[in-house]
Amino acid sequence: MPGTVTLHRVIAARPEKIYRAFLEPDAIASWLPPYGFLCSVHELDAREGGNHRMSFRNFTSGKSHAFGGTYLQLVPNEKLVYTDRFDDPSLPGEMTVTVTLKTVSVGTELHIEQASIPDLIPVEACYLGWQESLRKLAKLVEPDIKD
Repeated sequence: MPGTVTLHRVIAARPEKIYRAFLEPDAIASWLPPYGFLCSVHELDAREGGNHRMSFRNFTSGKSHAFGGTYLQLVPNEKLVYTDRFDDPSLPGEMTVTVTLKTVSVGTELHIEQASIPDLIPVEACYLGWQESLRKLAKLVEPDIKD
């Protein structure tokens, strides 16, 4: 039975900055892969109906897995909905990720839901990976560095 992971964070950065971090190839490559993985972004067409494709490489073993999908909904600075599908046939199905951003007094309230996680991926491992990624996201977007 496919699983679902739901996450909630408050990040001390404007929604615009967090939204960009989900859509700029260099930004997403820096924060999305969990610790110990490197990310290569092969395609990122940030528009509704546009596709994304990337791979994560385990820095220890050198093994990688590729995945990609389609942007279903992009509401600037408020919401992203996209799909992900692994290239590996042992990880069938299509996941849907919904990201919502809301301005709050100290920054941005962030909600993420990743639905239809393949059975072979333990939901708790997916949750742990997202927690690591969100810590990296905060380290990217929270500094307000002036030119």
